[in-house]
Amino acid sequence: MKQVIVVRKDLNLSKGKLAAQVAHASFSSSQLAGRKAVKIWEKDGQKKVILAAGRQQLMEIKKKCRKLKIPCSLISDAGLTEIPSGTITCLGIGPADDSKIDKLTGSLPLLK
Repeated sequence: MKQVIVVRKDLNLSKGKLAAQVAHASFSSSQLAGRKAVKIWEKDGQKKVILAAGRQQLMEIKKKCRKLKIPCSLISDAGLTEIPSGTITCLGIGPADDSKIDKLTGSLPLLK
């Protein structure tokens, strides 16, 4: 079990803003995963992987997650600091089986 957060690589967010958006995605997505999946994920150390993608890729992955019934949460910013309100910043996926998530995100690079 793992969770993947796909972050938009084109926004150039500060480290603090990026950390906050990733935290929102992690929490929100885990709330949709169901108790059983979360318990297994927690027991296994809450593995998370942070990947980078463009906005269009992020939206395509979200569609595929919904179609495959993989829990996901699209995060948009409130617009109080660095970026305009409603800007999509990232997508939280899972926790879910590694193999299911890898089919959707395996080609994306790690966020650097």
